[in-house]
Amino acid sequence: MISTVLLFSTVSDSCFAGKSEDRSGPNLLLRVKNEFERGQSAKLLQEIVPDEKEQIKNTLVKWADDEHCHLILTTGGTGFGPRDVTPEATKEVIEREAQGLVHAMVAGSLVVTKLAMLSRAVAGIRNKTLIVNLPGSSKGAQECFGFILPALPHALDVLENRLKLVQRLHDKMQEESTISKKEAPTAAGSVSSPHVCPHKVTDEKKLRHYEYVAERDRKSPYTMMAMHEAVQIVLEQAKVLGPSDPMPISDALGFSLYEDVCAPEPHPPFPASIKDGYAVIAADKTSERIVVSNVTAGSMTSKTLEPGKCCRITTGAPVPPGADAVIQVEDTELIESSNQGRKEVRIRILEEVKVGQDIRAVGFDIPRGGRILSKGDMLGPAELGLLSTAGVAKVSVFRKPVVSVLSTGNELVSPGQSRKHGQIYDSNKTSLLASIKSEGFIAKDAGIALDRPNDLYNKLRDAAKSSDVVITTGGVSMGELDILKPVLEESLLAKIHFGRVHMKPGKPTTFATGKVGGVYKLFFALPGNPVSALVTFYLFVLPALRKMAGYQDSSLRKIKAKMGFTVNLDPRPEYHRALLQWNKKDGIPIAHTTGSQCSSRLLSMRSANALLVLPARSKELSLIEQGSVVDALLIGNP
Repeated sequence: MISTVLLFSTVSDSCFAGKSEDRSGPNLLLRVKNEFERGQSAKLLQEIVPDEKEQIKNTLVKWADDEHCHLILTTGGTGFGPRDVTPEATKEVIEREAQGLVHAMVAGSLVVTKLAMLSRAVAGIRNKTLIVNLPGSSKGAQECFGFILPALPHALDVLENRLKLVQRLHDKMQEESTISKKEAPTAAGSVSSPHVCPHKVTDEKKLRHYEYVAERDRKSPYTMMAMHEAVQIVLEQAKVLGPSDPMPISDALGFSLYEDVCAPEPHPPFPASIKDGYAVIAADKTSERIVVSNVTAGSMTSKTLEPGKCCRITTGAPVPPGADAVIQVEDTELIESSNQGRKEVRIRILEEVKVGQDIRAVGFDIPRGGRILSKGDMLGPAELGLLSTAGVAKVSVFRKPVVSVLSTGNELVSPGQSRKHGQIYDSNKTSLLASIKSEGFIAKDAGIALDRPNDLYNKLRDAAKSSDVVITTGGVSMGELDILKPVLEESLLAKIHFGRVHMKPGKPTTFATGKVGGVYKLFFALPGNPVSALVTFYLFVLPALRKMAGYQDSSLRKIKAKMGFTVNLDPRPEYHRALLQWNKKDGIPIAHTTGSQCSSRLLSMRSANALLVLPARSKELSLIEQGSVVDALLIGNP
């Protein structure tokens, strides 16, 4: 077992000096405790060092030379800053490099941000200690730790010479390799063992026989469900997640507030001037006043204003004691100045002055204890500004769901890889990950699963372990390799709530729920056609994610639109991709078609900002004519 795990932060010199808070180290420490299987029996230590190469080296050597220490994770100092020297210090300490860990972190991070290519992290071994450089941000450090986590237990088994565990894993991998070879495709579109529906795949990955292709279902065993019923089921099963830890308001944009927020103090906390002008005593009978002082925003005077005198004041500045009104500078004239016009001596007030004029009283904007935001409010720029105004630094928000996206299909390869004859590039995952992120949720790339039960089962299970929601594309129709639904039911023991929906596009859309590792998960098995995948994401997945994140209204925004074209109706209710352009004359947008609505034509989604809700064809209605008004669901950035 691991005897010691050391986490130390080199985020900045200010952390070492105590001038700023180190979040990466403590947060990563919690991550290790919660997610690293051996973390509960490990001794976890933390140390902060400055961005000084020699001090970093000395700390690494001290812990790496400790026979009880087998893993050191550093956070920070891996960027392009002049004092980012953690990689240089690490290179001088390690004896052997572990480049695969660095590649895994960079590859995973590039899915999150293109700036990951700027990382200069180093990983390597000194004695029997593995040293890994992680980014300085709390989010980046935890993400990169997650990318290398699958390999860490085995790496530490090897370093600590736990031969039985090492051999056990090697034997397990050999067994899996043998199974994979037996199921490997023998030709395009065929497999060596005919099958359709898998039986239960156990944790030991023991696969039973499969039904013969010739005996597969010729009709779907799943009842066609009405669209409104399917959406209702999804929202019933999507449970609102609990609160996050108190979050700095600088990180809370786009989150839903978990509890009411009341003002801890009034605003303004003092009587404040509304205008640039002069603080005066309204009861003074003379119109002329002697200018005795000056008060600006951020300053304060304790001297009480006397009758016949006034104080020059700026907008937002505290009104001095004794003054009960402010007269704006436009309603005065200068009578006398000194110091060559640099100093005002006397002014004349040209308008009547009333008590309280142009003064905001204490608590005028926000009273002490007053509720400024309510549970469920979405935190946008104005809401965050309001929290700042009230002096609130942290808030509790609803946790946002983590979403994994898994593509399925023997024909798929990732963009940038070599493509063989019969293969295509995986576009669904790219589009879905981008859609999830653009809506403010956390997206994870779960890779591509082959149309083999064990590979599909393993990748589904792994994706579910690290996320709240799993989205798959492909494998849900009636083809001989469409085995996703049986794997969900018989391998993951998930409950399929519906397997077909009366809609176009997206008829094979499947929704299931189940527990993985004892934790409730949602599975959205979307069609493989690119347009179908995106349309069903907006119609089913996005409302579920919004509900889980505590949104008060999880549905897509619906408006009326005027048809700019005539369309023949389909036997199924259709969600027609369209571009809305607003008409200044009557205020209702005109809907323009994006062209061919073929579900494989992703170009029909490129400029679309709405889905037109078109009814199914009937005897009474076979087409929607130009100029008709229909419902439109807004998608993307309308």
